[in-house]
This record gives sequence, C-alpha cells and structure tokens, in this order.
Amino acid sequence: MELIRGLHNLRDRHRGSVVTIGAFDGVHRGHQAVIADLLARARALELPATVIVFEPLPREYFAPVQAPPRLMSFREKFTVLDGLGVHRLLRIRFDRRFSSLSARAFIDAVLVRGLGARYVVVGDDLRFGHDREGCVELLHEVGEGAGFEVRSTSTVAVQGERVSSTRLRAVLAGGDFVAAERMLGRPYSMLGKVIYGRQLGREIGVPTANLELRRHRSPLAGVYVVEVCVDGRLLPGVANVGTRPTVSDGIKANLETHLLDFAGDLYGRTIEVIFRHQVREERRFGSLEELRERIADDIGVARAYFAARGPQRNQRNP
Repeated sequence: MELIRGLHNLRDRHRGSVVTIGAFDGVHRGHQAVIADLLARARALELPATVIVFEPLPREYFAPVQAPPRLMSFREKFTVLDGLGVHRLLRIRFDRRFSSLSARAFIDAVLVRGLGARYVVVGDDLRFGHDREGCVELLHEVGEGAGFEVRSTSTVAVQGERVSSTRLRAVLAGGDFVAAERMLGRPYSMLGKVIYGRQLGREIGVPTANLELRRHRSPLAGVYVVEVCVDGRLLPGVANVGTRPTVSDGIKANLETHLLDFAGDLYGRTIEVIFRHQVREERRFGSLEELRERIADDIGVARAYFAARGPQRNQRNP
C-alpha cells in the first residue's frame, strides 16, 4: 500500500480513484464494511482504492486532553488497512488551516482537484469540513456536478449490537476482549518497536519489553494476560498498560510486557501484543518490594490462565 504524506505530495498519477474518508480508529467491522465496498467498486472500475485519514484525529487536535482514547496508532492503522488490500492511504495533517476549510472547499481541494475521485464510499454518519457541516447529502449534491458518484454504507451490527469505535472503547475499558474480538473480527492488540526503558524490570527480576503507545490516551489501563507475536510465533506473557504510578511521574502512558520463560533480546524489534484477559487495574504500591510481590502474583494469574486454556497454536495467522 502506498502512503501519500499530505496533499502536497499528490501527483497526476494519483488522479482517478475510488475514495473513502474517515477516522477509521480501530478499523472495526463497520469500517471493514466500508472498505469492502470501496474495494469492490475499485475492482469494477479498474481504479485504485484510496483511503483518506487525518493525523492527528480532529478531536485530538481540538481537545487533546478530553479526546476519546485512541484505539490504534497510525502505524497500526496502516498495517490493518494494508492487510485488507487498500491500494493508497492519503494522510492529511489536521491543523488550524485545514480545519478552517468549508465542506465544499474540502470536496474541491481533496476529492476533485486532488484525487480526481470517480466514486466515493462513506459511512452514513460521515461529517466533515469546518464545524462538521459536510454530510453524505452534500457529497451527493456536489458529486453530480463534479463527476463522481457517492455510496453510503449502513451501520453494521454484531449479535444485534451496533459496532462503533465508541462502543469498542467501552468494551475494552471493561476488559471484555471476547466482545472486542467480535466487533473487530480479530483480537485486540497493540503493535510497536521495543525501546529501552528504565531497566527497572530487569533490576527486580522481571525483564519487560517496552513499547511507546504513540497516542494521547490509551483505551486500556491495568495488568493483562497477553500473547506476544514475535516473528510469527505467539509467546505467553503478562503486560501492564498505564503510567507506572509507583516508579514514574504518572503522566506518559507505556506498555510493558513480561514474556513468560523467554530469554532473548527484543530491543529494536517490532512485536504485537495481543490482549486476552484483564488481571487487575493499575495501582500505586508503597514500595518496590510490594510491587515485586504483586507482579509475581500477576505472573501466577497468567500461568493459570494459559494452563486452563490448554495447548494452543503458537503461530499467528497471516
């Protein structure tokens, strides 16, 4: 999948596309329905399928502290969309200048002059442009004169419940990873490169692989039983997602994962942490010794979880 970093990087060869627009936070089954329509129309018209996203997300730009927790980083979003077969991803920087564009100016600058859109597929609740004035009806109106057709997709429900990023955040906050997997069509996970931390885990006998979450807020906070995908292999582990209140300033969120019975160097490698079961909420402990004892209990919970589950595949599905 080709990544186009901003409108200024659009070239003549990018004109003539089947296009969709959205946050696509989580790329859940509702989003996947839009992508499926996009790809089907792209095949029929023999044109590339282009997804437009914004960084930061508009709500993060306007109110970074109050914005909902982000379900996935941009890198995770790119990886999932690439796996679905999208041809091009146009990432537009959402800033003061761009946010001031009217809905009609957005259509003209991005869809008409920028991409030469031939067909636009969107969710039926899409809002865009300054003050969110744009809607599906406006796309239809402008498209008739600009030479592109518009299709809106309906809400997707799983077991009678509407699939949405808002609902997915609530499910994850409650630790219901079975329901999250139903809404996503895949297990909920976080992906990233292992970085050097404070080495505290190694000092207390519990080495961890540390990932920066690369988002303003995380939808998870606490200790979890996880599986870690390393080079296609699934390894059992226990992870802490949060701000490490016992040993840090309690501001910057991180993901720290201890792999059970693992010996090796993961620094600089990309891993995927798949969440399976919530152990407890994050909390502050009175001392490092108290923290060490609780981590030992958490590891015991993880071992019991995997023992009860029995032998499982140890390879990640492609």
